[in-house]
Formats: sequence, structure tokens, C-alpha cells
Amino acid sequence: MAAGLDAAAINDAVAPPGKLPGRHQVSASIAKLEILLDRAHFSPGEIDGQLGENAQKALTAFAGANGLSFDKAVTPDLWSRLAAASEGAVIVKYTIADADVKGPFLKQVPAKMESMKDLPALNYTGPREALAEKFHMSEALLQALNPGQKFDKAGDSIAVANVIDAGGSAPVARVEVDKTRQTLSTFDAAGKLIAFYPATVGSTEKPTPSGTLKVTAINKDPTYRYNPKYKFKGVKSKRPFTIKPGPNNPVGSIWINLSAEGYGIHGTPEPGKVSKAVSHGCVRLTNWDAQRVAAGVAKGTPVTFVESSR
Repeated sequence: MAAGLDAAAINDAVAPPGKLPGRHQVSASIAKLEILLDRAHFSPGEIDGQLGENAQKALTAFAGANGLSFDKAVTPDLWSRLAAASEGAVIVKYTIADADVKGPFLKQVPAKMESMKDLPALNYTGPREALAEKFHMSEALLQALNPGQKFDKAGDSIAVANVIDAGGSAPVARVEVDKTRQTLSTFDAAGKLIAFYPATVGSTEKPTPSGTLKVTAINKDPTYRYNPKYKFKGVKSKRPFTIKPGPNNPVGSIWINLSAEGYGIHGTPEPGKVSKAVSHGCVRLTNWDAQRVAAGVAKGTPVTFVESSR
């Protein structure tokens, strides 16, 4: 993490001049950019202060939706439009609540699905993970903003991304999943783009379907049922098994069921890997992005899968 990265540096940051920082370079201006994008419902995925592929996707989409362009530099017009899309400091103080630290927590999430089936719940591994996800941040960025903090004491004040009151989800008339770009977009009844998210869409062993499906159900805190016919790599079980709910469940904290057996839009236990690792055929979002999508769709909402040229 960049030295001197604190709340004041991020709140006071201005548009990065000229060429943007490298993909793995952490900067206050990029952290602010990501928070502004998240608040405008153009998700950069996990807010980590780095201009990764997901943040660039969100910037491109936001620019296009506002009649602007993004090509390796953030223009003054683009920065001002982003800044005008929401109000308030991007980093704020938050008082750790009893609920944030009471658990129960897992010591660690098992690497193999079979090892998950006997656990009573797939909870967070600790309050730092829970708080990072609550504020859409990477654990590394949360820790960098709060050096020495163990996040285990209710009443402590910490610095977090100001994303909780980013506005409700507008009613979604149509969802579009771009299998090539690995993104999910939602549109209103007039065809206007209202939200944009990075996604992990399918895999070689189980590709995501084509055409248009429909939302058939929305399940919060879903269980995950493994079917041996899926033949997922690394899973040896010949019998079905069920994994209990929790944010570290293989499908995260939300499941939006689609009208093709075994397919859905869902959360993930590893937000930092969204659009960077394959899914088992479904559409994987961060837990918080999946919750935003779920808040806007309803039973019958069409979900169209498209393939675009890059």
C-alpha cells in the first residue's frame, strides 16, 4: 500500500494528471475515483485504490453513459461529472458496532467444497473481512487507512469508504450480461443504463447460456447444493451435498435464480477475484453488487446474454 494513504489524502485528491497510475500502483486519486464510481452505481468491484481492469471498465461505462470518453486519462469533464454524481466526503468515520464484532466467525474458509458441507454456516473469517465487505473495500485498503487497528472492539472509530447511502436501486426493466467483456448492466423501462457491474461469466467447462432468460426467484442467504453432474474441477464427490448459508458460501449472500436449470446471478466469497477468475457457469458479482441487482429486479425480469466485440 502507498505510504501516506489516509482519509485526508483521499478526500482531498484531485483527478490524476496525465497518464494514469499503473494497474498495481495504489493512489489516493484512484481510491477516490473508485468510491465515486461505486456511489454512481458504476461499480469498480472491490475498492482497492488501484486502477485495475474492473475500475477501467466502470470508468469507460460511466463516461459513455454521460456522453464523454475515457482513454487512458481522466479528463476534467469526466472527473467533475463523477464528483457531481454524489455528495459528501468519500472517506468518513464509522464507529464499530457490537454486531460487527460479535461473530460467530470462521477460523478459515476451507479450500475444497466437500470440506464446507459439514460447517454450520459459511461466516466471515473475522471483523476485518466483514467490515471491508460492508464498505465495499479490500481488506488491504481498510487496514492501510486504519494502521494498527484490529477491528475487534466495538466503539472504536475507523475510516471507511462512504458508500452505504449511495441511493436505492431503481426498478430494473432489463438485465444484460456481456459474456465477452465480463460485465452486467441494468436498464430502466426507457432503455437507459442505470447501473453497471464487473462480473465473472461462465467457464470453459460450463459456459454461461446464450439468449434471454428470466428471473424466477431471489434468495437471500442461500444454501448451495452441489450436483455431481456438474463435474466441477477439484470436486470428487459422486453424491449431491449442501453447503449452509453465509457470505463465504460459494454463491455468496444472494442468489438470483434464472429460468435455466442450475444458472443464476449470485455473490462470491472472493470479491477481489470478480472478472479475474472463472465461475461455474453462472454470473458472479461481489456480494454487495449482487444485492443491488437483486433490489432492482423482480420475478420475470428478462436477462439477456450477449457477446460483443472488444
